[in-house]
Amino acid sequence: MSVNPSFAGIKACVFDAYGTLFDVHSAVAQCRSQFPDPDKQADKTSEIWRAKQLQYTWLRALQNRHLDFWQVTSDALDFSLESVLGNLGPAGLRDALLNSYLTLDAYPEVLGVLQNLRDRGLKTAILSNGSPDMLERVCEKSGVGDLMDAILSVEDVGIYKPHPSVYQLAVDRLGIHADHISFQSSNAWDATAASAFGFKVAWINRFSQAPERLPGKPDAEIRTLDELPPLL
Repeated sequence: MSVNPSFAGIKACVFDAYGTLFDVHSAVAQCRSQFPDPDKQADKTSEIWRAKQLQYTWLRALQNRHLDFWQVTSDALDFSLESVLGNLGPAGLRDALLNSYLTLDAYPEVLGVLQNLRDRGLKTAILSNGSPDMLERVCEKSGVGDLMDAILSVEDVGIYKPHPSVYQLAVDRLGIHADHISFQSSNAWDATAASAFGFKVAWINRFSQAPERLPGKPDAEIRTLDELPPLL
């Protein structure tokens, strides 16, 4: 993969956190043995948890009823457990799952890619729905925090992605114009929204998803973050 002209002049690389740097399904994977029937229940719980978590952010934004991402994540977990198990599960499972969400696994290429970008003089930042405490915990556990110039949470604007005010946070905090910022997300809806805002965008399509039919179009589609540095 060669340099992509769309990314000429990039001064900062901004990353979504959940699903992009951190494997959201690793929370359930860490607690898999605690499910009564792991083969039937664990993966399904994880899929519903993630889907409902995102739905709640969008619905709360539309209703102007913001709660932080920790509460949204907790509510989404309760929905998923009751949907799959019929209740909140055996003693300790719910708490274990929530605690695991604070220590999600980073994807294996993440630290190396971030170090590469910083060695090249690029600024790096996270721009996430996560609450400040959640982001601090997961970044500390993984070592990602040591490789970031800024960790930005939607709590500073009180509304979730894809509201434009969230993307504006990166422009304001980094002091760099939008068209000199490369934004990376594995969430197709986030990638398109960031493109519509004005960022140059690399969509990390880890799971071969179909493109969204929404305003904005990523400038590049790649499978893992290893493919990002050669674009720049």
